[in-house]
Amino acid sequence: MRKVDLATGKVIKIRRLPNRYFGEGIARKRNRIVLLTWQERVGFVYDLETFRLVGRFRYGTEGWGVTYDGRRFVMSDGTATLRFLDPRTFKVVKRLVVKDRGRPVDRLNELEFVRGEIFANVWGTGLIARIAPETGEVVGWIDLTGLYAEIEAPGKADVLNGIAYDAERDRLFVTGKYWPKLFEIRLVPAGDGRR
Repeated sequence: MRKVDLATGKVIKIRRLPNRYFGEGIARKRNRIVLLTWQERVGFVYDLETFRLVGRFRYGTEGWGVTYDGRRFVMSDGTATLRFLDPRTFKVVKRLVVKDRGRPVDRLNELEFVRGEIFANVWGTGLIARIAPETGEVVGWIDLTGLYAEIEAPGKADVLNGIAYDAERDRLFVTGKYWPKLFEIRLVPAGDGRR
């Protein structure tokens, strides 16, 4: 886990996980950062300012992505099901199957809460689903397949796998596994009226 200066790319602070863990998603709630692990089924809670470990919790699935919707943590595990977690106990309080026109959307990965919607990239694609958190319906798609042409080290770069939203300045960022760049994007309507 790193804190990086956006203008220069300089690493300001870093917290390494022990080698037996594979970190897979983080979310912020006030002065805490929650970090999931992929297959180890353990989550860690860190102090936002110091990166000091202040807690841990267990869950019953793989951890692929996590976000905070203002009331609960929302977690993905590579399936079409999102799990909503109580922010104090980390127990599942709601499950929601994500569907697009009635069909489940599998391989939900990285999550971000953006303007009242859950954004989820679909693993192995250049697509991000915009999900209504009340119903699980996909209300639109963000197609970022064109970004692959902008990556300068395509042989080393892997899939789209990072979404971050700066609510204070209304900025949306995306990146991918081993991508040498972070992209700030702006959403525009598609021909069908959906973004």
